[in-house]
Amino acid sequence: MSEALVERYRTTMQRLAGGVAAVSLRHGSTDLAMTATALTSVSLRPPMVLFCVHTDARLREALDDVDTWAVSLLDADAKVAAERLASPGRPAIGQLIGVDHSRGRLSGAALVDQAQGWLECRTHWIRTAGDHDVVVGEVLDATLGRTATGALVHYLGRLRPLGDA
Repeated sequence: MSEALVERYRTTMQRLAGGVAAVSLRHGSTDLAMTATALTSVSLRPPMVLFCVHTDARLREALDDVDTWAVSLLDADAKVAAERLASPGRPAIGQLIGVDHSRGRLSGAALVDQAQGWLECRTHWIRTAGDHDVVVGEVLDATLGRTATGALVHYLGRLRPLGDA
């Protein structure tokens, strides 16, 4: 595959606006979290969601040991938290320092406060797709958050607030 094709693909896909979420889990006593822009609803019955994670990410490795995780659907005010959780090379310990959060009742995972809603999930399956793994989870619980705040979207390679309609 040519690098020119990869760059054209990246530039083209940047035009697809997508919601921004934080995916988190508790691995022993360590919180792991990441910013996800590849997140989608899969099924209503049963409720299922999927996200994509780089194959060499710490969170991906932890999914081999932990089967419950959480998704925070970030609101328009969560840009700083999203950027922090997207920073490559951040230490494994203390990833959520400076990110206000509570704990999921079912997963124990971090639920980012600046969110329009939260999902707690159990892994249904994981499959490799190129340099990422696709993780499908059954939703165990769904909770609405600050619904009048607008959304955080990823567009043209940047995080942007989208006002509430």
